[in-house]
Amino acid sequence: MPVEQRSGLLPYLFSSVSEDTNKSAPLVLFLHGARDRGNDLNVLLKWGLPRFVNESSPLPYFFLAPQLPEGQTWVERESDVIALLDNFIASRSIDPSRVIISGFSLGTAGAWHIAASHPSRFAGLVAVSGRVPKTLEATQLTALKEIPIQIFQGAKDEKLSIEDTQQIVDTLRALGGIVDFTVFPEGDHFIADEVYSDAKLQQWFISQTRRASVAV
Repeated sequence: MPVEQRSGLLPYLFSSVSEDTNKSAPLVLFLHGARDRGNDLNVLLKWGLPRFVNESSPLPYFFLAPQLPEGQTWVERESDVIALLDNFIASRSIDPSRVIISGFSLGTAGAWHIAASHPSRFAGLVAVSGRVPKTLEATQLTALKEIPIQIFQGAKDEKLSIEDTQQIVDTLRALGGIVDFTVFPEGDHFIADEVYSDAKLQQWFISQTRRASVAV
């Protein structure tokens, strides 16, 4: 379903859910990587989840993808991302207990940080070709145990270490977290097209509901 473009504190792409009803639906919030920063939303549509959404038939979830200015990070704009999310939920029939946050590369670091800082907001986290920020505190990592997590990484990604990612996976699992770690044996850093077009992940997006044990 062709996505729409909007300006604001952070410009963003979005698409509506397929069903034209008043029934609430999930939302997938996507944070892009470093090379897609700037002031042209069209660059987000060239690949990964934004392209998948743009080229697909109407999907059973809302989609939201803000864009960072050059030189900035998602950690720096955390409050603006949350504000955009709040406004989006308030103005559409989105189920706030079914919000998924996902990121690619730089966006993955942002997704980890935002999910760990606001664990009551998210029903799932999808991390693609990115690392967990070393600035996360132990309490933030502990908070992530309540959020089901999907991690995807290419074995031939020269920017990331499989061992470092596995260490985070083991840490979160030891805390009681639900973490799936998928390695693409022939994949490099740019596996986003393959990851996001997978039917199982697309189904996962709409099957998650925030755990009842997490206070709002």
